[in-house]
Amino acid sequence: MGSFLVRYLLMFICLIMILLSSFLESSFPPSSCKLQKTFNLNGMHKPGDVILGGLFEVHYSSVFPKRTFTSEPDQPSCHGFDTPGFRHAMTMAFAIDEINKNSKLLPNVTLGYSLYDNCATLDIGFSAALSLASGQEEQFRLLENCSGTPSVVGIVGDPFSTFSIAASSVLGLFKLPIVSYFATCSCLSDRQRFPSFFRTIPSDAFQVRAMIQILKHFGWTWVGLLVSDDDYGLHVSRTFKSDFLQLSGGCLAYSEILPWEDHPNEYKKIVDLMARSTARVVIVFAHQIHLIHLMTEVVKQNVTGLQWIASEAWTLVGGLHTPEFMPFLGGTLGIAIRRGEIPGFRDYLLKINPEEQNSENNMVKQFWEDTFHCRFLADWLEDGGTVCTGEEELRNAETELLDVTELRPEYNIYKAVYALAHALDDMLHCVPGRGPFIGHSCATLQKLEPWQLMYYLEKVNFTTPFGDQVFFDENGDALPIYDIMNWLWLPDGSTKVQNVGEVKRSVFKGEELTLDENKIFWNFKSNEPPTSVCSKSCPPGTHIARKRGKPVCCFDCIPCSEGKISNNTDSLECTSCPEDFWSSPQRDHCVLKRTEFLSYHEPLGICLTTTSLLGTFICTVVLGIFTYHRSTPMVRANNSELSFLLLVSLKLCFLCSLLFIGRPRLWTCQLRHAAFGISFVLCVSCILVKTMVVLAVFKASKPGGGTNLKWFGAIQQRGAVLVLTSIQAAICTAWLVSSSPTPHKNTQYHNDKIVYECAIGSTIGFAVLLGYIGVLAILSFLLAFLARNLPDNFNEAKFITFSMLIFCAVWVAFVPAYVNSPGKYADAVEVFAILASSFGLLVALFGPKCYIILLKPERNTKNAIMGRETTKP
Repeated sequence: MGSFLVRYLLMFICLIMILLSSFLESSFPPSSCKLQKTFNLNGMHKPGDVILGGLFEVHYSSVFPKRTFTSEPDQPSCHGFDTPGFRHAMTMAFAIDEINKNSKLLPNVTLGYSLYDNCATLDIGFSAALSLASGQEEQFRLLENCSGTPSVVGIVGDPFSTFSIAASSVLGLFKLPIVSYFATCSCLSDRQRFPSFFRTIPSDAFQVRAMIQILKHFGWTWVGLLVSDDDYGLHVSRTFKSDFLQLSGGCLAYSEILPWEDHPNEYKKIVDLMARSTARVVIVFAHQIHLIHLMTEVVKQNVTGLQWIASEAWTLVGGLHTPEFMPFLGGTLGIAIRRGEIPGFRDYLLKINPEEQNSENNMVKQFWEDTFHCRFLADWLEDGGTVCTGEEELRNAETELLDVTELRPEYNIYKAVYALAHALDDMLHCVPGRGPFIGHSCATLQKLEPWQLMYYLEKVNFTTPFGDQVFFDENGDALPIYDIMNWLWLPDGSTKVQNVGEVKRSVFKGEELTLDENKIFWNFKSNEPPTSVCSKSCPPGTHIARKRGKPVCCFDCIPCSEGKISNNTDSLECTSCPEDFWSSPQRDHCVLKRTEFLSYHEPLGICLTTTSLLGTFICTVVLGIFTYHRSTPMVRANNSELSFLLLVSLKLCFLCSLLFIGRPRLWTCQLRHAAFGISFVLCVSCILVKTMVVLAVFKASKPGGGTNLKWFGAIQQRGAVLVLTSIQAAICTAWLVSSSPTPHKNTQYHNDKIVYECAIGSTIGFAVLLGYIGVLAILSFLLAFLARNLPDNFNEAKFITFSMLIFCAVWVAFVPAYVNSPGKYADAVEVFAILASSFGLLVALFGPKCYIILLKPERNTKNAIMGRETTKP
């Protein structure tokens, strides 16, 4: 509605200006211009070399006649004197008076002012802005084409965003600087639309970001938004919706527009929505009149338990601090304009006297009448009223005017006036020939163009007595800073608005929020900030799952799956742990996976190690026995050299099993199968050669069989063992060179465990190694089986047959057990097979011999072994 009204007014003004140009009277000299008609406005003026304009809300309502542009000027009727607004106007008057007394700023130049009352009405405010630009003199001398220095060189105001948009849209065409102290609409930062607009108050864009900083600080992500039905509210609504989600991940439970007029049904619907909503925080960008209508309905429905967040438009409005509203509005947090101090301002206000003002300064008289409840009109006495004398004592009056403890808009006005003054001062210090304009020229007061002053205003930079730096960025915005206020409801029923922090933007640190939470009053039984979320934050170990059809703030928390974690609250997804890590039980951090291998420290590893060492020890003992009894027939029978070599190979078989225990390393992986394969081939080769020797000796005992023994001499036996073993060594070498076994971290068996094992590299190589051992073992078994019934008292073929039967049975059972055993148990199965087969060979081959040597020495003779010993009667 506000935008439509502005467009309508712009078309209306353009039409009027066309009519003005067509009605110029030829009776005026060429060097003069004449205003066709004038607006009769409520104002206050002071002459000077340079005039600054000002627009203020001295009255907050008006009744404007239908005809405003006639031959006889119409008088707008403004109602409701606004003392703070009058103080704003007097702030500008004070700043100009202070500048005129300052010998260092604008020396030899006297500033004057023309201040107008906009009566909180767009029509009057727009008319006042045009009057400041064109002047109110009916006839004045300019150049022949009626162009020249305007009535004012700059305007301070208007306080309303909509009014500023309307005025800047027209005056911006002429580059007339406008410095607002209260218009916050972010749209006014558009330099394309408003090239001459500046402001000393932060824009709504920053106000929105400041609000979001507060919401983010307290974790309020589910809030309601209420805005006024004007440019101020509608622009804020659009900005807030996008920035709230982007900057803090929050969203709106509802967003409603508050009508200007008192519409009980509309306000009832809005309050009903607030009562039903789960959002406990309500943000209101509106004006006092909206809050009065809204709170009236809130009180009627008794909607409690809400945390109110106030925009700067109503944070400091005392009209809401009533016993009726404060039970609901107590604890309100609000954004307020930066408070400043203006030394000497109160003394200046105390010197106000309507008798010392000229007749055109109606504002002072209106203030006097409102303060002392009197009138300067004589007919007021006839009606029983009091006539103002002008001698009333202002110091003793009860008026807001003298309250200078919270100078906020006033401080912005003060900075705006000084910004224009510093721009003028910089302009007057320009050195001819070094100026910034065409031909390095400088601007002068006599021929000052508005755009020339705007050039210097864009570059102004100074520090106020309060210590704040003032300069404008590329959008005409000053360095933003807000105070954060809190409404403290005291036990005696009074209200104190206290400062609890600030939010500002610095050049180097960006946006900074500072809060003293210990000072904040919360209007809740717990005296703690409320919780306002659609869904509670998802703790670490879970992730957000959006609810279909709901805002992004409404979600479920889903635990992370195994192997994934989230270590932050409200994680959108879980992240997988690195390869060597696994998720903790809480799924909030990754922990090193447990490692598994056949260790020397676990019971299984200890048992296998003990067994291996026991077998090695037994082999050593047997070897010692055989060495000690090496000259006896039992040891010398059937090639004692092979027996010693067999004992050594069995000892190596027991020892090679230790390579399968412990964490796999590259060298252990390469050595374990090679040592195992070569040791067992050496062992089985000795057995095979011994078996063949037994058969050869038996055949040699038959007629014509003596020639067989020449192929089984000691050299041939050693050569056969060496050749058979060398073949296995060649197989192992080829395997290690082509595809060597390597350590491998296996995660296939368990997700939360790393199984360290040796990858065999080449399955074919491993199969050939085992196959070769199997061929030799089967061959030995078959030959021994054939020789089992050979004569002689001590036939070793029987024990070889039995040992090979045990050996083959163990390794046949090993294959399926090995394939189906995961991780360390595969190594345990292989070690068990090595130990079982080694013990089988050791016991079967050397047990009977040791029995005779140690326990039956009488049988350890040649005759006994050959079966020729006679039995004594």
